Amino acid sequence: MPEASRQLSSDEYPAQLREIPQPPSLLYARGTWPKKDTKLLAVVGSRALGSYGREACEKLIAGLRDYPVSIVSGLALGTDAWAHKVALKTGLHCIAVPGSGLGDRTISPRTNAGLAQEILKAGGLLLSEHPDDYQPHAYDFPSRNRIMVGLSHAVLMIEAGPKSGTLITGRLTHEYNRDLLCVPHRIGDTHGFGANLYLRLGATLVSESSHILEALGIEPRTSEPARLSLAVSPEEKKVYELLAEPMPKDELIRASGLSPSDALTALVMLELKGIVKEEFGSWRRSA
Repeated sequence: MPEASRQLSSDEYPAQLREIPQPPSLLYARGTWPKKDTKLLAVVGSRALGSYGREACEKLIAGLRDYPVSIVSGLALGTDAWAHKVALKTGLHCIAVPGSGLGDRTISPRTNAGLAQEILKAGGLLLSEHPDDYQPHAYDFPSRNRIMVGLSHAVLMIEAGPKSGTLITGRLTHEYNRDLLCVPHRIGDTHGFGANLYLRLGATLVSESSHILEALGIEPRTSEPARLSLAVSPEEKKVYELLAEPMPKDELIRASGLSPSDALTALVMLELKGIVKEEFGSWRRSA
């Protein structure tokens, strides 16, 4: 028989969630909570996730590998599902908070029922304020979002159009005194309406995984990749050291003090060795 959810006891009820106005009186769970002292990062965004959003989400979450972070999302189509898939691939713990009950036949959306099972098999957690057989209604999803935000230490907004429900989640983040982290978008990109709006209002700009770690109070590892100790030329070492932060190619060549030919050769050799890579128009160290 399918596993039934369990009602959380008072001792198991998350302390973070008690801080919000009108926290759910009951919570049902299936699966396993993350280890103690794990930081919870909610990832939110459009159901119609674009290619830029997918790439940004994958890059940022993949950079959290081996850190004590659990990815919280709503199991919805688009951003939620993609964030969970990347987190599972990266080896991070996941917490999914659907708007439905947690029964195998009712979990919503049905297209992500398989993803819910993957989360459970990987040692993650499903969480809901509804009993297992509860079918979701439209008003359940904003209510579900308050649980995601209240549960988390910070919220990462990937994409949000002008009419996206993610805008409400951004407002809740402020009301609940959580850090709102936003991926910047180019001017005129409708997918970036919400993130760019909240950046203007004081949200934290995120373009590197280290920015997320900083917001969560996690000290990033600073050791250089072991592969850098392999045979590298003085020119390659100089270029690598300049990439402590991502840098466009032309700026990197100027900063290196090398001839354009020598700098490009060093860059190409580092890329072939898997030490650096190009993303979003800039060169950066590989994770």
